[in-house]
Amino acid sequence: MSQTIISTDFHFPGQKSVYKGKVREVYNINDEQLVMIATDRLSAFDVVMPKGIPYKGQILNQIATKMMAATEDLVPNWLTATPDPNVAVGELCEPFKVEMVIRGYLSGHAAREYKAGKRMICGVPMPEGMKENDAFPEPIITPATKAEKGDHDEDISAEDIIKRGIVTEEDYVVLEDYTRKLFRRGSEIAASRGLILVDTKYEFGKTKEGKIVLIDEIHTPDSSRYFYAEGYEERQEKGEPQKQLSKEFVRQWLIANNFQGLEGQTVPEMSDEYIQTVSDRYIELYENITGEAFEKADVNNIEKRIEANVLAYLKS
Repeated sequence: MSQTIISTDFHFPGQKSVYKGKVREVYNINDEQLVMIATDRLSAFDVVMPKGIPYKGQILNQIATKMMAATEDLVPNWLTATPDPNVAVGELCEPFKVEMVIRGYLSGHAAREYKAGKRMICGVPMPEGMKENDAFPEPIITPATKAEKGDHDEDISAEDIIKRGIVTEEDYVVLEDYTRKLFRRGSEIAASRGLILVDTKYEFGKTKEGKIVLIDEIHTPDSSRYFYAEGYEERQEKGEPQKQLSKEFVRQWLIANNFQGLEGQTVPEMSDEYIQTVSDRYIELYENITGEAFEKADVNNIEKRIEANVLAYLKS
């Protein structure tokens, strides 16, 4: 197995604090910049798996970087530099405590809710008579509250977000507008690569000047679900599962091994062979969504490489 980066413990000049999320570690530099390191950790059902996935952090970081560049004419973002394959540096923002999830198709969590008989998700109605992976008449926005560490993200309606003061009504209108614009552009990019952007989530923050910007990742396999466009209609007609590029295949493997992140459940053992197949799937998505061959970074000593690159950037 290739070396992976599971956690970091850097001490950069001007470092004020470090936040460790499910898969990213964010270093605050002088309350001005954030150094965000994409680790190789894998999270599913809001649980971090015990083993890392080779090259996963590099893949997420590089897809997100390319997608930020491809959407910055529509929506401003936090990113200023990528000094290392696993690192993004950007402006310090105050994150909104809500994830803007948008769904073009009845898949994943929405499909599981639908199967359970629900026809309303986050205050948004879902039409009767849909099959799993059918397209919605129009994409629907189904926000989720940002979970504290170890908790599950929770569905929430726009009305409750505003009523509970999580986001002001004025700001929420902007978040919805940005979410729809980004999803349209992401869908166009995916279509040009023979893919369908099924659903995704966006996170936003506010700069010190009060500007709302896109933060975190965008259109990666961790934040998005993709289908192959070729054969989509035929598979739907036959009631067959869609061929997809996303983290859903990991979730399905976990479900098949009796794990959904519920109390009392144990994470099943992932063999080195299975982990390699997950890494291969992530590389496949990178190459499909970017249209470029994936170039593996040197992983002989990832921590040393990242530290040297970040220090050189901060000095400059």
